[in-house]
Amino acid sequence: MAKEKKPDKPIAENRKARFDYFIEDRYEAGLSLEGWEVKAMRAGRANLTEAYVYLRNAEAFLIGAHVTPLNTTSTHVHADPTRTRKLLLSRSEIDHLVGAVERRGYTIVPLDLHWKGGRAKLDIGLAKGKKQHDKRATEKDRDWQRDKVRFLKRG
Repeated sequence: MAKEKKPDKPIAENRKARFDYFIEDRYEAGLSLEGWEVKAMRAGRANLTEAYVYLRNAEAFLIGAHVTPLNTTSTHVHADPTRTRKLLLSRSEIDHLVGAVERRGYTIVPLDLHWKGGRAKLDIGLAKGKKQHDKRATEKDRDWQRDKVRFLKRG
């Protein structure tokens, strides 16, 4: 009987993305990182709340993600916590994303940052923005699911 490998806890999650957008497709992208960023991510010092993905010249970039540098990083490196980081995707994935964003009006949203095989990966979602009434309906649905569980527990 083989051991099932459970997924690691995410480094950082963008919870607001699921509240503000309908996520239709998900992609897993690698990140081009510096050494101090990897160390900081291992310590759990990353934040995706203000981040977004930008496509330029058939390349994808993560902008606005905040990685707080550790105090122990080397002194000769100037650490920029919000620097633009390149996303590593295949050509076909980038072409699909470019087509969806430019022709169909989608947005690319960073969803969560996690480790996979010792490398940092970013889940990005192809998303459509929610209107205010959609957000209310989502919240109402969530409340009902919570109440339903509570009622069933009582018996």
